[in-house]
Amino acid sequence: MFWVPLLLLACAAAGLSCGRLCLATSRAAAQERSAGHGRELTLYETAFLSGGPSRVADVTLVGMARARRLLIAHTGWATVVDPVGRDDMERSVLGAIGPAGQSRIAPIRLGASAADPVRALADRLVAAGLAVPDGLGAGVAAAVRQVWAATGAVLALGTVAVLMPAQGPAATGQVPVAVWFSLPLLLCVACLVIARVEVHPYTRWASPAGQRLLGAVPSGGEELTAVAVRGVRATGDPELRAAFAHRPRR
Repeated sequence: MFWVPLLLLACAAAGLSCGRLCLATSRAAAQERSAGHGRELTLYETAFLSGGPSRVADVTLVGMARARRLLIAHTGWATVVDPVGRDDMERSVLGAIGPAGQSRIAPIRLGASAADPVRALADRLVAAGLAVPDGLGAGVAAAVRQVWAATGAVLALGTVAVLMPAQGPAATGQVPVAVWFSLPLLLCVACLVIARVEVHPYTRWASPAGQRLLGAVPSGGEELTAVAVRGVRATGDPELRAAFAHRPRR
């Protein structure tokens, strides 16, 4: 009966890992149920869910350039024409440019994407169930990896137990050792199958509910909407694309 401690270890590994996976998936399901339905995304919300804070800064810069309130040269410099921002995002861009009224695009994007308006936008999207909270998708993935590791541990422990020399004559009607180890193995496999079917894939920024709303956004329509969904490469202005892709010489 020296295999019994090995069976207890296998059961403990399977139970703990599957329990963690159930908790992670239940939190993900609760987040999914809390998502609002029937709403439409704003331009900034579309940009955040598609590409995160930097995409919001890109959309703001392109919008200001299109309105002739900001001059963006193909060399990667932005110059302020109208120093009055029309919303919080534009004011954060102007603040990132600074009092000189001119700056390279890279530090503008960095400063604007880390500003309070973008963080407030992210908090609102998370509260609405449209954006991925920190650690949610990673927690589910880590729990799945732990179940896979427990499955390997159960197989290894079961193999050792089966290969152990018999401890005395086998009793009539005794359940084979491999059958006992098949129980925790079946638990792990069932949890992995359920997680594969039930757990929705998460992107870096948008939750499954956010992805559904993004799917309804016409990316081939208005230029700013296309930039929000696909990035600056979607703009029809080659100088703007060159400006955002420009890298200064060292």
